[in-house]
Amino acid sequence: MMISSINPATGHEIQSYEQLSADDLSTLCVNASHAQGDWMALPIDQRAALLREVARQLETGKRQLAKLITSEMGKLIGEAESEVEKCAWVCHYYADTANQFLADEVIESDASRSMLVKQPLGLVLAIMPWNFPFWQVFRCAAPALMAGNGVLLKHASNVPGCALMLEQLFQDAGFPSSVFSTLLISSGQVADLVADAQIHAISLTGSEAAGRSVASVAGKNLKKLVLELGGSDAFVVLDDADLDAAVKAAVQSRFLNCGQSCIAAKRFVVVDGIGDRFVEKFHAAINNLRVGDPLDADTTLGPMARDDLRETLHRQVTDSIDQGALLLAGGQFLPRPGWFYAATLLDQVTPGMPAYEEELFGPVAAVIRATDEQDALRIANDSRFGLGGSVWTGDAARGEEFARRMACGSAFVNGLVKSDPRLPFGGIKHSGYGRELSRLGIQEFINAKTVWIK
Repeated sequence: MMISSINPATGHEIQSYEQLSADDLSTLCVNASHAQGDWMALPIDQRAALLREVARQLETGKRQLAKLITSEMGKLIGEAESEVEKCAWVCHYYADTANQFLADEVIESDASRSMLVKQPLGLVLAIMPWNFPFWQVFRCAAPALMAGNGVLLKHASNVPGCALMLEQLFQDAGFPSSVFSTLLISSGQVADLVADAQIHAISLTGSEAAGRSVASVAGKNLKKLVLELGGSDAFVVLDDADLDAAVKAAVQSRFLNCGQSCIAAKRFVVVDGIGDRFVEKFHAAINNLRVGDPLDADTTLGPMARDDLRETLHRQVTDSIDQGALLLAGGQFLPRPGWFYAATLLDQVTPGMPAYEEELFGPVAAVIRATDEQDALRIANDSRFGLGGSVWTGDAARGEEFARRMACGSAFVNGLVKSDPRLPFGGIKHSGYGRELSRLGIQEFINAKTVWIK
């Protein structure tokens, strides 16, 4: 069977790739298992040097790597370059900090000497999505590899070129063969791979459905699992917020990557008194977005990554309108080649509508009106998701108190939600469990072993 790469800006095929056979997949897993044993024995400073070389390649090859990302999933070229830069950052971060994070910790006990030592688990299977085809992989792979694990990548089927390039980057940097391997396989082959005794942990970023499916197999086989699933982040605007700053951030947070981000702001919760003014300014800013070729630096809204995703989004929009949401902008396919969808603004969104209950993974903003601050907090937390959220206010202390009460993994005051190698990242509720990045991210993939000596 073949796996095809399609340019979402044109709808034309870029290239097709042969899917791995069952025998080839088995061989790759065996080779990776053997390679991981040697990799974990390598001194950590040597692992760090190799990871820094990956970072150097990312930095020097940024433009070409960004073009690959844009051609396969439609991200604006400037955003793609920023993604590559961020991957280099996370490589430098773990190369610099892993020695500290993985150091033995002496613990006082009844022993002559007792300590906590941190050792790799083995092979980590990374099941990754298409929306940040480099960054999602590196935020798993950089800490996992520095901890001494091997990594097998099962990437999304619409970014096979990116998946193979990632493997090439590690090979060109001098990583031992098979320590990082890309697996061009179908979703139907994943369950058996998760159950394979050579796989010791799984990290998945993706949909709720994918998370449930993999979690059921991982649980049955007692495998460590980190899940980062969907999000429907609340962007709360209180009555003392700087509306111009809030609107500027709202446009960026909602329409970055054509709205295809788990931590994009999706539900804009505005309190009475400033609601109409916020919506008016937000509407005007949305209308200024420039649709076009994602390789053109002047474009501010590119295509969606796949046509089926566009169809799903449009159905969510039309169902919400049928249930009473007010369409202020967009709400339609754009009459041009590729998978473009108009920047869309829905107002008067209420419970029960898809725009209120579901994740809108595309360029659609949903405005929900709140009577006051307490009502805004209730609405923000009235979601089965719990990935991120932000609050906008002129009083930082007020914002901090509000952020502390938001039911999510990351709460930002007067800033759009983003990931940062230095800060833990992950969700609660249906947005998943476990943490990536920071000290917590590398410790997800270790055996925290007690050693007791008399």
